Amino acid sequence: MPSADAQIINPAIIERLIEARRGYEDGVSEHYDDVLVQISARIAEEQSVGKAEIGALVLWKRVRASSRWTSELMALSDTHIRDVTGAAVCHVLNTSITTPEAASAGRTALSTLPGFRSGDALASAVLFAAAPARMAVYDRRAQVGLEMLGLSLPPKRGRYGAYMALVEQLSGAVTDSGTVWRARDVDLALFWLGRSLRAGSETYSPVVPS
Repeated sequence: MPSADAQIINPAIIERLIEARRGYEDGVSEHYDDVLVQISARIAEEQSVGKAEIGALVLWKRVRASSRWTSELMALSDTHIRDVTGAAVCHVLNTSITTPEAASAGRTALSTLPGFRSGDALASAVLFAAAPARMAVYDRRAQVGLEMLGLSLPPKRGRYGAYMALVEQLSGAVTDSGTVWRARDVDLALFWLGRSLRAGSETYSPVVPS
């Protein structure tokens, strides 16, 4: 039974997602995620995320590092940062709660750190690196990808948890169609859809759910 918040996923949406996922595979180097794999392994060992890991994820995610938050984050002790991120890691790995609930709890735990107080791009990268089999990455391209599919994700508090609920719905719909997908497959497809388009552009044409 879909939840009350479930959105309509029609065959056209599924087809477009699968096509976009193939496009990502064809268009991006297989080595792009090498840094992510290394950082994810370190997080699994340490059960927390320190300055070095965050710095590597900033590079991997191509987040602007010239903002004031970077100097504020660097001014904190690595021990404090690991205390905060350790709680977030614990939340996203907690299988006694649903994935959206785990995502929300992890995102909330990170919100006290500079660079994580608003926006979900870097935070989602950290949470994904901590639980790559469960979480997904969010950014403005994924947002545009959702809008191109005619799906709604309002920019409000708790967005990352809502995003993960939608990602789960999409991965389930694709899997039900005969292609087994994880959350990561969804975010890569959304990234590829929205990588060069913005809502409102002349070439922006959403798939309207029927």
